[in-house]
Amino acid sequence: MPETIRKGFPMSKLVFAAAVAAAAIAMPAFAAPADPDVNKLPAGPEKAVVAEVCTACHELGRIVNGSYDAAGWRNAVHMMVNAGAALSPDQVEPISNYLIKSFPEKPANPFKAVAGSVKVTIKEWELPTPGSRPHDPLAAPDGTLWYSGHMGSLIGHLDPKTGKITEYRTKTPISGPHGLTMDKDGNIWYTGNFKGYIGKLDTKTGQFTEYKTGAARDPHTPLFDKNGILWFTSQNSNMLGRLDPKTGAVKLAVSPTEKSAPYGMVFDSKGKLWFSEWQAPKLATINPDTMEITEVVLPNPGTRPRRIAIDANDVIWISDYSRGYLGMYDTKTGKTKEWASPGGPKSQPYGITVLNGVVWYDEGNVKPNGLVRFDPKTETFQTFPVLPSGGGVIRNMMPTKDGSGLVMAESGVNHVAIATIN
Repeated sequence: MPETIRKGFPMSKLVFAAAVAAAAIAMPAFAAPADPDVNKLPAGPEKAVVAEVCTACHELGRIVNGSYDAAGWRNAVHMMVNAGAALSPDQVEPISNYLIKSFPEKPANPFKAVAGSVKVTIKEWELPTPGSRPHDPLAAPDGTLWYSGHMGSLIGHLDPKTGKITEYRTKTPISGPHGLTMDKDGNIWYTGNFKGYIGKLDTKTGQFTEYKTGAARDPHTPLFDKNGILWFTSQNSNMLGRLDPKTGAVKLAVSPTEKSAPYGMVFDSKGKLWFSEWQAPKLATINPDTMEITEVVLPNPGTRPRRIAIDANDVIWISDYSRGYLGMYDTKTGKTKEWASPGGPKSQPYGITVLNGVVWYDEGNVKPNGLVRFDPKTETFQTFPVLPSGGGVIRNMMPTKDGSGLVMAESGVNHVAIATIN
């Protein structure tokens, strides 16, 4: 077992309703008191508890149509408790067992094996807070791994050499830490997705500082530019923002396309910021002085670019979540091209990065949730069904600083992982 250090205060027992507006776990905002799916809950003493507690945040359809194995249901219950679900400690196990028995895992899209010459070994670490939902990973220059605990409301730090995991609880409870990045001094900056702020963790003192983001109520992905300005997307607020850490001043711009959901971000070699609009077939750039947004329309209207990555030639690589494609957009020429992902149209490509000119991404809707490698020179794929825990959706990944592999956050199984590429 890894050594664990916890810093900060324990999670308070808040009412589930407060929890989540939170659950930007892609859940609907609320449920009507008389949920139409209540009769689909099997009889038993747990039925009334599930019907009352769970509908404080979301419809019962999220449960009756859910598909988890036993570990997945336990993880889901712990996530909800972390977010404030009104369950007492002695209710957690009975409710978990009720859900496991009542709603067994449904058949999943099978992993598609594609052979190749590259070998990958993956090491995983189970995180100390159950249901913390590690969302984004960050590879630090010293070889350690930081991660955001989205539902655990924490920032975590793993030393792969020793297995020691340190957890830093956010100053504001149930903040929903989402994306994270590091400044030149080694401090961790993250998006407080549930509470509308940008947070800074001083890694030397363990102290937190918070900067409210105003109308951008759900900051999503953060990234520093070369001048030390922190840029961030705000998905449901349909905005892009910038924060000056020296003054705390925030500027916001609304996406020209309504409900386009600004999501992933990259900088090109000239320092221009690009971001994806994952509810529209578009990429976009922004003028840092005027905050004017310019959109690029991708060829297929069904494309939904979720995460994006950029290579040394300023080619943006796109995980087309809705269609099961890997796409590219050349920022210099405007050329586009796409390839069907090995797992098929329902494979849901998600986390994506580029390492040494090669594209790596995961297919989030296949079992097991393995890795995909794409070589742009040969336009060939290779897949790796080697995640010991099954993966549980890798929402983001990035190269290690020495270029030997990838760091990953596996939110559905409460693990982080490092893939070493041989």
